[in-house]
Amino acid sequence: MLIDSSGLSKVKDSVREKIFFGHEPSAELIAILSVYFVQGILGLARLAVSFFLKDELLLSPAEVSAMLGVVAIPWMIKPLFGFMSDGLPIFGYRRRPYLILSGILGAIAWVSMSTIVHSRLAATAAIALSSLAVAVSDVIVDSLVVERARVESQADAGSLQSLCWGATAFGGLVTAYFSGMLLEHFTTRTIFLITATFPLIVSGVAWLIAESPVNKDTNDPDNANSLSVKHQLKQLRQAVSQKTIWLPAAFVFILQATPTAESAFFYFSTNELHFEPEFLGRVRLVTSLASLCGIWIFQRFLKSVPFRIIFGWSTVISAVLGMTMLLLVTHINRSLGIDDRWFSLGDSLILTVMGQIAYMPVLVLAARLCPPGVEATLFALLMSVFNLAGMVSYEVGAIIMHWLGITESNFDSLWILVIITNLSTLLPLAFLSWLPKDDTQTETLPSEPFLPTLILPEPESQVIE
Repeated sequence: MLIDSSGLSKVKDSVREKIFFGHEPSAELIAILSVYFVQGILGLARLAVSFFLKDELLLSPAEVSAMLGVVAIPWMIKPLFGFMSDGLPIFGYRRRPYLILSGILGAIAWVSMSTIVHSRLAATAAIALSSLAVAVSDVIVDSLVVERARVESQADAGSLQSLCWGATAFGGLVTAYFSGMLLEHFTTRTIFLITATFPLIVSGVAWLIAESPVNKDTNDPDNANSLSVKHQLKQLRQAVSQKTIWLPAAFVFILQATPTAESAFFYFSTNELHFEPEFLGRVRLVTSLASLCGIWIFQRFLKSVPFRIIFGWSTVISAVLGMTMLLLVTHINRSLGIDDRWFSLGDSLILTVMGQIAYMPVLVLAARLCPPGVEATLFALLMSVFNLAGMVSYEVGAIIMHWLGITESNFDSLWILVIITNLSTLLPLAFLSWLPKDDTQTETLPSEPFLPTLILPEPESQVIE
C-alpha cells in the first residue's frame, strides 16, 4: 500500500507540474479553466457564422469586416463590466452572479441565431450579444487570474496565464475540425443551436468559484470587496497616469491596429480556391495545435526574455512569412508544384505559432499592473486597448478592401492588400522603446503602494469566438 500511495503521489505531483504548471488543481481552478475552455470551444460556430454571413445574408468581404469591427464593441467596454463586478456586487457577490448571467446571455444569443435571425441587423445584434456574454465572463475570470498571478514568484511568472490560454487553445482544438465537418452535414442554424449549450457550462461552473459575500467582513484586509466606488476611481486614475502603464498600452494598440485582410482571405479561400468547410475545419485544427505549440514555446523558453526582443523578432518574422501569401493569391505556388491546400496549411501553422508567442507576454504585463480591489476593471481597461485596436484593424481593412475594389468575386487587387497589411505590421518596431528593456526596469513604480511589480506584457482573445 505504501508503494501504491507513493506512486499515486508521484502521479499527482507529475500532473500538477506538467499539466497545471505547478498550480494545485482545486475546484476553483478547474472552474476558471472551464470558462477559458468554453471560450475556445465556441469556435465550433466560427465557420458557420462566416458561411451564414456570406451565403445566407450575402454580405461582401468589406461588409463582413465592418461587422466584425462593430461586434467587437463589447470587448472595448470591458472596463465597464470590470467596474460593475468590482463595485456593484449582486446579492453580495462580485464574481459568481456575473458568470451565471454571461452564460445565460450567451445561450440566448446562439438560440436567436438558430431561430429568429434573418437580417443583417438582427445578425449583428445576436453576434454582438454573444460577444458581450464572452466579454463579461472573460472579465470575471481574468480578475480571478490576476488575483492569483500577483502572488506568483519571478520564476513562475506567466505560468497561470499560459495555463489559462492553453485551456482556450485546447477548447478550440476540440472543435476545430468539427466546425468544418459538421457544415458538410448540417445547416448553419443547427450548428448555432448546438453551440448554444456551451455557454451554460459557464453558468454551471460559476458555483465552484470560492467567494465570500462583500458584506460579511468589510474590515478584513484580504477582502477587497469593501472598496468604495470613489476609491476604485482614484486607484484607476493613479494607475493609468503611470508612464510605465500607458506607454506599453500604447505600444500594444499600435501593434494590433494595423489593417487585417482576414475577411478577404475567407472569401478568396471559398470562392476562388474553392476550399470546402471540411478543409477549413482542418485549417482551424492546425491553427489550434499551433496555438498550443506557441504557448508551450513561450512557457518553456521565452517567459523570461525581455519584451523588446520577443516583439521585435516576432514582428519581423511574421511580416516576412506573411509575404508568402503573395504566392497563394497570385497562384505562383501552383507553378512551383505546391498545392493550394498544403500551402495554406503550412502558412497558417507557422504564422499562428509566431502570433501566439507574441501574444502571450501582453497578458502577463497587464496582470502584474493590476492593484488589489480593482483587478477586473484595470485588467479589462488594459485589454480593451487591445480590443479597440482590433476594431480599428477590421474597419481600416474594410476601407482598404473597398478602395481596392475587392469583392466576393473580384480578387485582382488582393496582392496589394497583402503587401499593405504585412508592411504595416512593421510599424510597431519604431515604438519598441516604449516597452521596458528588461524586468529590472519594471520592478518599482513611483510611491503608489497598491501598484505591484511589473513583469511581462500580452494581448486578448478573439471576438467572434
